Amino acid sequence: MNGSTSTHATQRSPGLLQRLRSWAGGAPAAAADVLPVRVGGTEYRQTTTTPASVLGFDQALVWVVIALLAWGLVMVYSASIAMPDNPRFGKIAPTHFLVRHTMALVIGFVAALLAFQVSMATWERISPWLFVGSIVLLIAVLVPHVGTVVNGARRWLSLGIMNFQPSELAKFAVVIYASGYMVRKMEVKERFFRAVLPMGVAVAVVGALLLAEPDMGAFMVIAVIAMGILFLGGVNARMFFLIAAVLVGAFAMMVMLSPWRRERIFAYLDPFSEEHALGKGYQLSHSLIAIGRGEIFGVGLGGSVEKLHWLPEAHTDFLLAVIGEEFGLVGVVVLIILFLWLTRRIMHIGRQAIALDRVFSGLVAQGVGMWMGFQAFINMGVNLGALPTKGLTLPLMSFGGSAILMNLVAIAVVLRVDYENKHLMRGGRA
Repeated sequence: MNGSTSTHATQRSPGLLQRLRSWAGGAPAAAADVLPVRVGGTEYRQTTTTPASVLGFDQALVWVVIALLAWGLVMVYSASIAMPDNPRFGKIAPTHFLVRHTMALVIGFVAALLAFQVSMATWERISPWLFVGSIVLLIAVLVPHVGTVVNGARRWLSLGIMNFQPSELAKFAVVIYASGYMVRKMEVKERFFRAVLPMGVAVAVVGALLLAEPDMGAFMVIAVIAMGILFLGGVNARMFFLIAAVLVGAFAMMVMLSPWRRERIFAYLDPFSEEHALGKGYQLSHSLIAIGRGEIFGVGLGGSVEKLHWLPEAHTDFLLAVIGEEFGLVGVVVLIILFLWLTRRIMHIGRQAIALDRVFSGLVAQGVGMWMGFQAFINMGVNLGALPTKGLTLPLMSFGGSAILMNLVAIAVVLRVDYENKHLMRGGRA
């Protein structure tokens, strides 16, 4: 495909797709500008981007991440303070979850520092092996006496100091692998069987392993990441909507064929009904009660009543409900704004990398942005009763060692992308 063919294909794309791509990049683009790249002889017009700071990394992004981590640490302690009274946890100290979450943060910071030292060229080179390694771990977690079962789900591998969840590594691996895959397939991205189908098969394999755990929430996130990277990589709009339709149909079929998933949907529609209030709608109904009690300014830090054994998993999946009760509408809105800013900033870093002809780095950063933004959106939607209950944590905040670890590694890779962008803009080499 030559440059003129790509330009004509871009001009035929619907205006909605162009606006979505423009928003994803964090900067407005002209109607004909979709991907500002030159790869393998294929030319795309370059858009204007906001000038970068000469600092080594994006300090504003770092401070927002630190603020979310610190707020999350405080809220995990607040939400878990009554856990020692629960016989299900045995005799644990009041600071048990605080200490474990702090350990996860320390391990995550060390891993993030190491990840930042790895160049994007190295990440691109090892991307297939990272993806294969994640599949091996997803298989290992299903092996009896290897994977750890919690609440009926086999999702964890015991590593002694922490339980590791391979699905979190799979999210990161898919971001890296899909980005490298799109760079390799840039010349044939308009061909379904050569560009899209192999990636679809890879995601289907990961999805089958995740559904065997079961972990439909992680599968949804991974499917959105892969589909989003294909979209941003320039896959034909008709193929993109075909993939989206297939995914929606597949998830609808999963719900229809699974009785307990159907019950969750019905409970979500009417969580306070006599049939669901003490069953599948129990978590959602108490999450809504907690958020309702918070009103505008909340009941104050530590003043939540729902966390006192009324709201299950208050320190993990339903941390936002405790935030809503203790900080009110103001706290929830501030949190939404922080995640919106975080997602947009990461997407902008990715677009800036693409403008510098660093397509792999740009797609990786934008993939991480979609991961953080979509998972936060799902978690918030579940807590607020806008979406059916789904076991996804709030990124960077909820209790969970492997989730915090991989979130920090992903942010470190984005900072590495930004560091290399600024190094190039100062006249250095990649």
